[in-house]
Amino acid sequence: MSRAVEESNRRMLRARDAIDLGYEKPLDIPTLARIACVSEAHFIRTFRATFGETPHRYLQRRRVERAMFMLRETDRSVTEICLDVGFRSLGTFSRTFTDIVGEPPTTYRWRAADLRVVPACFAKAWTRPSSFGEAGCQTGS
Repeated sequence: MSRAVEESNRRMLRARDAIDLGYEKPLDIPTLARIACVSEAHFIRTFRATFGETPHRYLQRRRVERAMFMLRETDRSVTEICLDVGFRSLGTFSRTFTDIVGEPPTTYRWRAADLRVVPACFAKAWTRPSSFGEAGCQTGS
């Protein structure tokens, strides 16, 4: 890996870390581009090339991941969770959640109760909205 690619990756990681820390806030591309020290258009292209998804889609996925945790671990209403993770509309939240997870939030919550009887590493691997499908634990030796 060249030094320029390594430096670009570091800059994109800093911007991704900023998204992770402020997932409940609106996405601010100009600020993220400044964090990465690149123009806005270059930031979006480079972020996608580095992580395989746009900054907006990454933010949506992080919000949904957080919502999944809250649906499993709390008894808060879906509307409260929707607002807490940064969505402004319950309809948008439900549509995005269903698109990423494959089922609506209420169905996920109902089904997630069954996941408490399996090891956490398997539950995480099974429920994580990721295209990589990696298990979160090791088996065997």
